[in-house]
Parts: sequence; C-alpha cells; structure tokens
Amino acid sequence: MQIPEALRYTASHEWVRREADGTLAVGITDHAQDSLGELVYIELPEAGRRLAAGEACAVVESVKAAADVYAPVAGEVVARNDALAAAPGELNKDPYAAWLFRLKPAAGAALEQLMDAQAYRNSFSQA
Repeated sequence: MQIPEALRYTASHEWVRREADGTLAVGITDHAQDSLGELVYIELPEAGRRLAAGEACAVVESVKAAADVYAPVAGEVVARNDALAAAPGELNKDPYAAWLFRLKPAAGAALEQLMDAQAYRNSFSQA
C-alpha cells in the first residue's frame, strides 16, 4: 500500500496536498480505492460549494460498494476533476495523481491537524 510522505491524511481515508496557489487537492487513498475495488462512478461537489470539515461532499462507487468522501477541512470548492468523473477507473491506477476536488481552505482551517504519513500508517496497526 502506497502512503506518500508529502501528503496529509484523514481517518476516513482521504489524502490532502497543499498546492502552490494555497488550495488543497483532495483525493482518496490507495487503501480506500483498493478496498472499494474497480470504481465505476464518481459524484463530485460543485464549484462554489462551502463545506464544513468532515462533511460528506462526494461519492465514489465501485462494482462492490459506494462510499462517501468527506471534506478534510472547512473551505470552498474551487475546482473539481471532471475528467476523473468521466473515467473513474483512473483512481484505481494512481489514486495520488487523481485528485477529486480542490478546496480554498477557510480561515483557521488547520491542515496540520490531519495525520502525516506515519500517523496514517500507524492507524492501520491500531484497527
């Protein structure tokens, strides 16, 4: 299972990457896509939608199950990966290249409160 060091993670298996413009790219982890299996449908949040931290905002569906994707921090959706919605299997190929949406974090949104790679790795041994 891949867990890139440069990203932050949530307990619900989202990854977060700070972009050069200050926005946050959000996707699902290798563990999440592997657990779901072959992805066949993705529903993404609309640009302009304001999200609370922990709010369900997207859905990924596989041949086995559907799962909600949660906002890792509060913020406003500024972009969504419509190409990924048209080809959901790309998430299975490389979940860390295939971001779902980008957030402009709200004032005070603390990315540092999310797990680093080691803490995310450790969360599996505690399960």
